[in-house]
Amino acid sequence: MASEEFKYLSIEERERMEKILLENMRRQEPALRKLLDEINGHWIYEDSVYRFYHQSFKVFGLQTDTKRIIDALTGVAPEGQPFCEKFDEVTRGGLEREFKLEDNQHWIESTGPILAAFFHARYFLEMAIKYALMPKPPQPMPSGWAALLCLYGIR
Repeated sequence: MASEEFKYLSIEERERMEKILLENMRRQEPALRKLLDEINGHWIYEDSVYRFYHQSFKVFGLQTDTKRIIDALTGVAPEGQPFCEKFDEVTRGGLEREFKLEDNQHWIESTGPILAAFFHARYFLEMAIKYALMPKPPQPMPSGWAALLCLYGIR
């Protein structure tokens, strides 16, 4: 769920939210890592991308795994902070789709949003794991950490 409008946080509030995010990620890191291992497995990541190129309706199944990632990312949100509007829009466009025979006539338009939602969600899952075990929020700020802060409206 996206925030209604961008809100500016004070430096103190931003730093507080960063610490909470890091603590949440650290606490959930084993579960996040397990999920990423499942997502990166043959039957999800490898096979689903193949199904796109093979033009198989099975690519629609990727939506279930995208939802699993979104649920995990929601679970580390500091104080229930909603996702940024960009992420919400990208993922919303790739969820709740059902295969129809006419999708074969405009395959990329029908299935591209499913892959986009999955790739964006997978990216943030990877970044959450990558930065989960940092002792404190980093300075200077690496791109992946900055992206996580954007995801949760902290930056």
